[in-house]
Amino acid sequence: MAAEPTDHRRAIAQRNVQAILDAAENLLQEGASASIAAVAARAGVSRVTVYAHFSSREAVLEAVVERTVERAAVAFDEATAGAATAVEALERAIRASWLELSRFAAIAEAAAAQLSPDALRGTHESGYAHARRMFEAGMEAGEFRSDVPVEWLLSVYHALLHAAGDDVRAGRLDSAMALHALTTTMRASFAPVAGGGSGP
Repeated sequence: MAAEPTDHRRAIAQRNVQAILDAAENLLQEGASASIAAVAARAGVSRVTVYAHFSSREAVLEAVVERTVERAAVAFDEATAGAATAVEALERAIRASWLELSRFAAIAEAAAAQLSPDALRGTHESGYAHARRMFEAGMEAGEFRSDVPVEWLLSVYHALLHAAGDDVRAGRLDSAMALHALTTTMRASFAPVAGGGSGP
């Protein structure tokens, strides 16, 4: 008989967490401050409730980014499924990743400004796993360069995406040109090295 109250409390906690993350995401997308007080007010819960689940504003932001990355990973897999080659998968992945980054640009900007490099990397780990598999398959097939570690390809992939986002926000590129620049730059950067070198 004790299970029902426990399950009820768990369900309430899960609803509160979702409401908190939804509130923080909406505030960030609107360009508003996602302070604990603002998040609590938007979510319709008390500040105590927010702190019961998240130790700080940064912790809330990390959770928002992690959820956004999980959504992007689903879009990544859907986009790359059925690609005939690793290069085709890469081009599909770039388009899908760029669309997701554009949709959640305000969250990406807040994360870059407010989270430490280690925290930011941690929030992207699930997304890295999906891209890592694509790069490893391409390296094995000889479609991607193998003279540098796969982790470097991952770093370059994500760094270029975020650099393009920065340029669009700064007005240096429009979105269509950014996507073209990303695709051509990555295709060239990841191409096999002449001679098939595999590193030192």
